[in-house]
Amino acid sequence: MTNRTLYLISCAAGPAPRVDVGIRAAQAAGWDVCLILTPSAYRWAVEDAEGEIDRLRELTGHPVRHQYKLPSQEDVLPAPDAMLVAPLTANTLNKWAAGISDTLALGLITEGIGLGVPIVALPHWNDAQGRHPAVARSVETLRNAGVTVLLGEGGFVPHRPRQGDAGAYPWRAAVEALPA
Repeated sequence: MTNRTLYLISCAAGPAPRVDVGIRAAQAAGWDVCLILTPSAYRWAVEDAEGEIDRLRELTGHPVRHQYKLPSQEDVLPAPDAMLVAPLTANTLNKWAAGISDTLALGLITEGIGLGVPIVALPHWNDAQGRHPAVARSVETLRNAGVTVLLGEGGFVPHRPRQGDAGAYPWRAAVEALPA
């Protein structure tokens, strides 16, 4: 039985259609996983595979969230003990570092820093995107705020544009970086 809750926050990047690999790895490590998708990742899941959201809900045992609830609605997810942002896109990285919370995913991770929730981020972008000066600044900002950003050796190493291998995405490294 698990007693630790992990929010797995997934952005629309190459490994997103294989988020079930990350969910299973976290569950095997004893986490109760709640999946939160960015709006684009949700669109991918809905439009690319019929029944995918239902399958992910069954896998986690929780509703898959992708947008803010109304103030009158109860929160359907337990509070997180940790968060894993994977895959993290350069877009979400830069918005997060700037404190922007215009989506549920961004709101949770932005607030998570202030609440002291342990957060691990596993990027996925190509090396051309990674060379943009905002990316290095944003990684540094988040690391200085206490976020574990797994970029480089032992984490995610950016690839050439259109040369990524979603099957090689290091989900296990991200789960292993979570607090014990």
